[in-house]
Amino acid sequence: MSSSIQSKPGRILVIEDDLGTADEIDAELASHGFHVERVANGGDGLARALHHSYDVITLDRMLPDMDGLNVVAALRRNGIATPVLVISALSDVDERVRGLRAGGDDYLTKPFASDEMAARVEVLWRRQTQAMQMKLVFEGVTLDRVEHRARCGERDLELKPTEYQLLDYMMRNAGQVVTRTMILEAVWGYHFDPGTNVIEVHVAGLRKKLSEGGCGDLIHTIRGSGYMFGHAQ
Repeated sequence: MSSSIQSKPGRILVIEDDLGTADEIDAELASHGFHVERVANGGDGLARALHHSYDVITLDRMLPDMDGLNVVAALRRNGIATPVLVISALSDVDERVRGLRAGGDDYLTKPFASDEMAARVEVLWRRQTQAMQMKLVFEGVTLDRVEHRARCGERDLELKPTEYQLLDYMMRNAGQVVTRTMILEAVWGYHFDPGTNVIEVHVAGLRKKLSEGGCGDLIHTIRGSGYMFGHAQ
């Protein structure tokens, strides 16, 4: 997940089982330039949000397979900080409070005006855009550029300075293959390949620390090309 998204449309995950409501959300957000992906149940939504990067999630409170609040609570437990707009037919104050305390960032009751829904998503997206300039979050890994700290879920990672820079670069290019030359230029400032194994050594060290921290195998060697950060497809 890149730390700079102003140059591309926001990527929104819509978790909604009602087809008519999902169509309404999709059409309105698309008209505002957002890229929308849809799933119809909580289990699929949770899996998608855990393994892919989104800027905002709209989440139906009443899903057929699992409660929407359980979905957002599971996201937060797994270190996913993506802003969530909870959408629900339950409108009393206690339900709104429950939604926010479970980890939701905003709460919208049904029936809703499409333009209000889009405005709330835009607010969360702008907030996320600003926050992402200071913090990267991907696949359970959080890199706080202000505090200069990396975490797997809630566990701090003890990284050497170069490992930190390497993780920063790979997270900013998550899901893309980065070559040795690209890494050398971004992390070490070399504009040529000195032919040493410095990259392999640092990648191996970072890979081990991520795995031991509970984030699993996130750095993949792409034979003949370079490396890719993220879960294997």
